Amino acid sequence: MSIFTPREIVSELDKYIIGQNNAKRAVAIALRNRWRRQQVPEELRDEIAPKNIIMIGPTGVGKTEIARRLARLAQSPFLKVEASKFTEVGYVGRDVESMIRDLTELAVSMVKNEEKEKVRNKAKEIAEERILDLLLPPTKVMKDNEKEEEVDKEEKGLGDTNIGDQSKTRNKLRDLLRKGKLDDRVVDLEVSQRSAPVIEVFSAYGMEEMDVNLKDVFSNLFPTQTKRRKLKIPDALDIVTQEEEQRLIDMENVTSLAIMRVEHSGIIFIDEIDKVAGRESSHGPDVSREGVQRDILPIVEGTTVTTKYGMVKTDHILFIAAGAFHISKPADLIPELQGRFPIRVGLDSLGKEEFVRILTEPQNALIKQYTALMKTEDIDIIYRDEAVAEIAEIAAMVNSRTENIGARRLHTIMEKLLDDISFDAPDLEEKEIVIDSAYVKGKLSDFIKDEDLSRYIL
Repeated sequence: MSIFTPREIVSELDKYIIGQNNAKRAVAIALRNRWRRQQVPEELRDEIAPKNIIMIGPTGVGKTEIARRLARLAQSPFLKVEASKFTEVGYVGRDVESMIRDLTELAVSMVKNEEKEKVRNKAKEIAEERILDLLLPPTKVMKDNEKEEEVDKEEKGLGDTNIGDQSKTRNKLRDLLRKGKLDDRVVDLEVSQRSAPVIEVFSAYGMEEMDVNLKDVFSNLFPTQTKRRKLKIPDALDIVTQEEEQRLIDMENVTSLAIMRVEHSGIIFIDEIDKVAGRESSHGPDVSREGVQRDILPIVEGTTVTTKYGMVKTDHILFIAAGAFHISKPADLIPELQGRFPIRVGLDSLGKEEFVRILTEPQNALIKQYTALMKTEDIDIIYRDEAVAEIAEIAAMVNSRTENIGARRLHTIMEKLLDDISFDAPDLEEKEIVIDSAYVKGKLSDFIKDEDLSRYIL
């Protein structure tokens, strides 16, 4: 896990998220506490539980983005789930333990990719030799005693010069291969593939991974088959490199590292927690709300979940829950679950000033994204400051008139604004387009005036 001070974490989050300082401080402290926990004596380490967080705020204000950027910063396995997808036993929905299985799957993939990077150069060298064997097959396979005799002959000057010639030819081919001068050559390559039947299992409670496990069982029963394919050398080199990477990776080590990473640095973001807040009702769609909370509770409290990679403990996974809490409130959650989320952070609604900053300041700002997209068509779009202010004002106004969807409104407005340019871009002769306040008003004026139209279009 990368080591950052809380101030550095907030500074990194500031590059992508505007405002919401309270939420940034809370997650920065939570992340730093993970590092602090690793430094305390071992007998006390297991006793220190993560301080889970509930983010309270309307949609589109940065709740998910904060959690996602935090996980990327910490290089942690990160999973986002919606609480409304889970239901208690007996109702249609996903098993809550599936979030741990999914997180473990992500961690295994993450560690596997890291290990591939470590062995990539070695795999490329081996793949190169295999391709050279296809281009220049060895003249004959000698036994050990024949090799010794050949060495003795070479030392006495009586050896066959064919071996030396072949070595020179192989070196020349290697140089040509590395320079890309053999890219048009075609080779016959044996590609391994497993022939296992396609299995589909309709998921139900406790059967989330049954289809995967059955596939694993059947793939072991059926032998690996090879198929000869004619491939150009770059394609063959890629396939052989991938095969060699798989051979060089120690999957047992990958699995143990992944489980350790999940247990000590995993982050699960549970969105829409407010949708399951509320006490049991006797009928209707709310019937399983409290049941979902009770099913989530042991995962958050700390339990052991069985995955296909082994047992995973959830005691030290950081859970960040989020919800708008328009209708319900955090106090509507069952007391046990409330106790497991000791930190509560309110996120502010976004207005015109925040929208101006969102459009221009972050490294992935919307205006930068659209400018880069149009640059691919050799078109330079120049945004005047008053145009940016006008876009922000329209977004804030539409949010106040209709449903407040926060910064997501900017995506809709930018798409409407640049609709004609995006469509006509390949055919435009003018390669520099200036967007000013008048242009913005001209494109969006009809939607601003007609409230009903803006309700449905923007």
